[in-house]
Amino acid sequence: MEYIIFNISEIDKINFDEVRETSKDTIRLSIDGTKTFVKWNTEETPECINLLTTAEGPYTSEEIQTILGMDLWNDPTLLPLP
Repeated sequence: MEYIIFNISEIDKINFDEVRETSKDTIRLSIDGTKTFVKWNTEETPECINLLTTAEGPYTSEEIQTILGMDLWNDPTLLPLP
């Protein structure tokens, strides 16, 4: 599985038939609402991903988990106390 992060302003470039997410309504946003990501599991990168000008990645599953643990994606004030 590969992942790409990009600015939400480019969401209309995503062909949801080429990625694992099903629609704009099922994507996860960064805390500030400016970034999102999609994933795919084909050998070739989907054409819609190649159209993105703000793309960051691609990332592996392990890499994306680390990134999604950062403050840009999680509000530390909402995390449970240890």
